[in-house]
Amino acid sequence: MKQLTSKDIIALGFMTFALFVGAGNIIFPPIVGLQSGENVWIAALGFLLTAVGLPVITVIALARVGGGIEALSSPIGKTAGLILAMICYLSVGPLFATPRTTTVSFELGIAPLLTDKESPWPLFIYSVVYFSFVTLVSLYPGKLLDSIGRVLAPLKIVSLAILGLAALLWPAGHHLPALNIYQNIPFSKGFVEGYLTMDTLGALVFGIIIVNAARSRGVSSPRLLTRYTIIAGLIAGIGLTLVYLSLFNLGSSSGSLVPDAANGAVILHAYIQQTFGDFGSLFLAVMIFIACMVTAIGLTCACAEFFSKLIPLSYRTLVFILSGFAMVISNLGLSHLIQFSVPVLTAIYPPCIALVVLSFTSRLWRSESRIMIPVMLVTSLVGILDGIKASALSDLLPAWVGHLPGANQGLAWLPPALIVLALAAIVDRFMPLHREATKMP
Repeated sequence: MKQLTSKDIIALGFMTFALFVGAGNIIFPPIVGLQSGENVWIAALGFLLTAVGLPVITVIALARVGGGIEALSSPIGKTAGLILAMICYLSVGPLFATPRTTTVSFELGIAPLLTDKESPWPLFIYSVVYFSFVTLVSLYPGKLLDSIGRVLAPLKIVSLAILGLAALLWPAGHHLPALNIYQNIPFSKGFVEGYLTMDTLGALVFGIIIVNAARSRGVSSPRLLTRYTIIAGLIAGIGLTLVYLSLFNLGSSSGSLVPDAANGAVILHAYIQQTFGDFGSLFLAVMIFIACMVTAIGLTCACAEFFSKLIPLSYRTLVFILSGFAMVISNLGLSHLIQFSVPVLTAIYPPCIALVVLSFTSRLWRSESRIMIPVMLVTSLVGILDGIKASALSDLLPAWVGHLPGANQGLAWLPPALIVLALAAIVDRFMPLHREATKMP
């Protein structure tokens, strides 16, 4: 029975970590650190729950069922599961996450060097070059463990470690007073901000890549594949936690340096320029380029593999199509991408959280579908309301939406989910035993 060597296990963990750490992971913690002021570590705790805890749990959940999001969502029905999977893949693929990796690396590495910051051509040229590299590596998914796990991931880890140590040893300023929302609800605000990293959605997508990377080394035992996937997820979780803590500290200590920063990219560039000068800006550009590209490669591979099973197009053809589409979207710019993505992520995160958490309770129920379907339905409906509330269409909502329990904290979906779960559990106990092919043994 083929097993991974210790080096391969570490490479798999590094690859998983590198796939997760992309644009959102680098730009959102600094802005949370800056805006949360004296409450930075309370906000950080909430952020870590959704940006580290949930992704690691998701990887473990996928390992348990031995597949991707389709296997995890099977209790809610094939059609509903497919719709959810498509939304997740499109969100973390060509619509938001993949284009965002381009715009973040451009904003941090290239934009500060430009004299004409209004011209669209530099971003367009950069995106063409960027996605040419992404396409080239994505065409060979069987070599990801070597190209990412053994080469790009270590470079990414070293550069992030240097940045984290610099922020700890050489703070560039001091923190500002927390914004009102971080004074009132720092934990829940940090919790919701963790959505923006897209790590939980990314985990739903990357789970199958991790399993396939282990399979590429000849591992076929389901037990070993589960074990290696869980180990890789835990390694990635430890790495993510260290990165986030260092970036929270960097943002918090840079408050007086850039008090009016609009996003984390501005904070990072200001800190690096202040601390290391022009050489530091070059280092930051290279680090962000590698970090974002690795994530873009992983997302492109995952999306191409998923959609190749649904439509009559080959994996390689889809790599070109998805990369080209993401390149076009990336030219909208970072601010517009963040503006469009917030309502969508606010809407789809609650049902995804419910799906992952409930997957660990499958043995408690007579029929897993009786529990999953109503809870997923209510979290989806309330999530959609929260998504509209976070968009430009918020004025269309009735006033009572803003008075739902937990609405001020961005957690309006949680009380209904718990109530429906309790009612569904009672019904499940009194209904006849229903055998399900999807139920865990």
